[in-house]
Amino acid sequence: MRIKSPCRLKTSGFIACVALCIVGFGSAAAETRLPNFETLVNNESRSVVNIQTKRDAASPAEYGSKGDPRLPEFFRRFRQFETPRGRVPRPSQQGIGSGVIASSDGYILTNAHVVQHASEIIVQLFDQRELQATLVGADSHSDIAVLKIDADQLPAARFGNSDELNVGQWVLAIGAPFGLEQTATQGIVSAVSRNLPNDNYVPFIQTDVAVNPGNSGGPLFNLKGEVVGINSQIFSRTGGYMGLSFAIPINLASHVAERLKVNGKVDRGWLGIAIQDLDQTLADSFGLELPRGALIARVEKNSPADRARLKAGDVIVEFAGHPIDKSAALPPLVANSELNADTKLIIIRDRKPREINITTGLLADDSLAQVDESSGPLGLRVSDMTRDERKGLGISNGVRIEQVEPGKPAAVAGLRENDIIVSFDYNPIDNVAELANLSAETTPGSTVPLLVQRHRQIQFLAVKIPVK
Repeated sequence: MRIKSPCRLKTSGFIACVALCIVGFGSAAAETRLPNFETLVNNESRSVVNIQTKRDAASPAEYGSKGDPRLPEFFRRFRQFETPRGRVPRPSQQGIGSGVIASSDGYILTNAHVVQHASEIIVQLFDQRELQATLVGADSHSDIAVLKIDADQLPAARFGNSDELNVGQWVLAIGAPFGLEQTATQGIVSAVSRNLPNDNYVPFIQTDVAVNPGNSGGPLFNLKGEVVGINSQIFSRTGGYMGLSFAIPINLASHVAERLKVNGKVDRGWLGIAIQDLDQTLADSFGLELPRGALIARVEKNSPADRARLKAGDVIVEFAGHPIDKSAALPPLVANSELNADTKLIIIRDRKPREINITTGLLADDSLAQVDESSGPLGLRVSDMTRDERKGLGISNGVRIEQVEPGKPAAVAGLRENDIIVSFDYNPIDNVAELANLSAETTPGSTVPLLVQRHRQIQFLAVKIPVK
């Protein structure tokens, strides 16, 4: 590392001069910039517990040795130790994780995937006592679980306010990576409100704190010794730490934990829409200066959104007073909103802002607004569809893309072979002739939105009409 110094290297004593300057620089940095984690670890490590689980070998391991199968390979929840491949299966499988004491009367916070399908849960305390725990409740959507042990006067952790976290802030994790209990690692907050694939309910805290299998469910502390997150996932191509780790904000974790303690489950709000982000091209086509908000790609029939007369093409820019910069910001707000209560939305429709009241419903399944990501480059030759083909896909109209030509406007827009074009510039498409006529009548050089169904998911793509 190059260290700039006011010292001039012109005398024979330049080595001593440089050494003194470097020492001085290092001392100043240590005193003014580097935190001392020793006191924090001494004071707060007593609130961290190790968790050991046993699971029947026949139990379906949703979070097994390869992590959550719904996630891409490089996004994995921390793996548990299990029966090695190739050996004779044992009667039970074992897993490890971490947790944090939430209250002095024995409530413990951890990850849902740590205790998934566990037939026995053992909690090891700071004083080496091992106590059997009862599962109060687990919520797979947020990956939070609450345990209860029969003990009192426990050293409970202090919870901070995760909404006050800033990028660059120092944080520290304590847990049991690979079973190595009371391991402390430090780093900084790399990002906040990070959305991960198939995790639409959690705005994750991203850090560069070194965490590994066994850290799962352990606390993330700020410099005040307050818990600001529950470590949950890592980005890895190897199964180990690669510089990216993700924690559940403690505000969300506490909210979920209280619901689990009271009801044993978590009720979530529901709108009944599919949403996607906007890029600049899409923003231009909808008359927006900046690509912000959640673009509605589909509205489910008889849903709260349908009753509020929301429609595909509306852009939600505010929900219950909270601005929506990216589509990923909307699902957690909807999920945690008050059920059956009127909520104010601000949308952009026909290039103008509108205020709409909507009554949030109860999520009965996984149909909360999902984030549909726009795809990469693709191009265009279409064919008509039979009534049976449309019925099989659950649509009433549309034409199928048979071929995409590289470099053409459709390819640049991201259209793909076998995509179904449902509408062109908000006009429903029933056949090839309609699409050809509408394309011919559109002003050259303009950008129009296409509503496209792909693998039973629907989304808007913006296509620029070429200048002849």
